[in-house]
Amino acid sequence: MPSPTQRVLARVPARLRPFLVRHRRPVKFLMVGGTCFTLTLVIDFELKFTVLEHKPVIALTVATVIGTVVSYVLNRHWAFRTAGRRREALLFFLVSAVAIAVNDLPLAFSRYALELREPYVTPLAQEVADFLSGMVLGTFVAMLFRFWAMRRWVFTAPAERGRPRYEPGYAAPEIPRDVP
Repeated sequence: MPSPTQRVLARVPARLRPFLVRHRRPVKFLMVGGTCFTLTLVIDFELKFTVLEHKPVIALTVATVIGTVVSYVLNRHWAFRTAGRRREALLFFLVSAVAIAVNDLPLAFSRYALELREPYVTPLAQEVADFLSGMVLGTFVAMLFRFWAMRRWVFTAPAERGRPRYEPGYAAPEIPRDVP
């Protein structure tokens, strides 16, 4: 029975498969990021238009924290499952705390330094500025930082879980049959 990864790859055009297999970790990281971006966006809007209406930076921070927890679970069990070490959760959340601050900075700058908020701009201009500065620019810069930091400090050594160094569903090195 094919693995979920093999089933997905079977649906991808044949000419893209080698690229996806060769760059599987960044591709998986981006897929996890896209999922968590969507989750963060939905939570941010829900908070911003209800209980945290006048606190957009706090709404983005809360949404990003929730997205970060989901990101850890998905990255640990899928994107970086063959790498990691004992204190990875602590390191992951330390890196993510810095990334959350990086994510919030463009929104705070847009809102409070550039004054792209009511009554200085229209409500639509405020929401567009919030989205572009917090969700687009902030998330992009934080994503670059996270990918670099996760590979550098968090998911670095082979996992100590008795798993093979290769990921199931991908071609493993051939083992000669005549070797005992």
